[in-house]
Amino acid sequence: MGRIPAESLCKRPKRIEDRAFPCQFFLDSRAFPRETNLVRVTAYLSLGSNLGDRAANLRAALAQLEVAGRLLAVSPLYETKPVDVPDQPWFLNCVAAVETDKTPRELLALALQIETAMGRLRTRDKGARKIDIDVVLFGDCAVDEPGLKIPHPAMHQRRFVLEPLVEIAPEARHPGLGKTARELLAALAEGQSVRRL
Repeated sequence: MGRIPAESLCKRPKRIEDRAFPCQFFLDSRAFPRETNLVRVTAYLSLGSNLGDRAANLRAALAQLEVAGRLLAVSPLYETKPVDVPDQPWFLNCVAAVETDKTPRELLALALQIETAMGRLRTRDKGARKIDIDVVLFGDCAVDEPGLKIPHPAMHQRRFVLEPLVEIAPEARHPGLGKTARELLAALAEGQSVRRL
């Protein structure tokens, strides 16, 4: 059976009945349940919090992410020293895998909506925040649009992303660098303070 091109998965998934579906790819309805009519992609999101009850904030955000699709896995929590702006409280971070039929843009919009609903205030660039949600990988898609870049441009440099990602998806591959999460973590220089809880 032919492989659906990665670029087709970066757009809104098509219904199987839609003749515009990339590559004229059809499924035999007798072999698949009727509800299997959308292409689903596994996306990986990095979540962080360093204000208030950090663990409770992460749990609340994860519960709301279920709107995006099926939550497949959540990493353990990691306590992380702030990287870019050090004079703020330490973060709690985790990574979640979500099976979704949303487009990358829709998933980002949902993440921003959750941040706003939970009271995130953007008063300082990379400053303290109640919740932060980044889309770090979206299947094997590469997206470079205004306000949306996937893979996350800094994911391969961030231990607080790579360590929890390796726990739930060590073979997840960076489509631009061609390396797995495990390989990216192994190549990361020492120096970032990250502690598994």
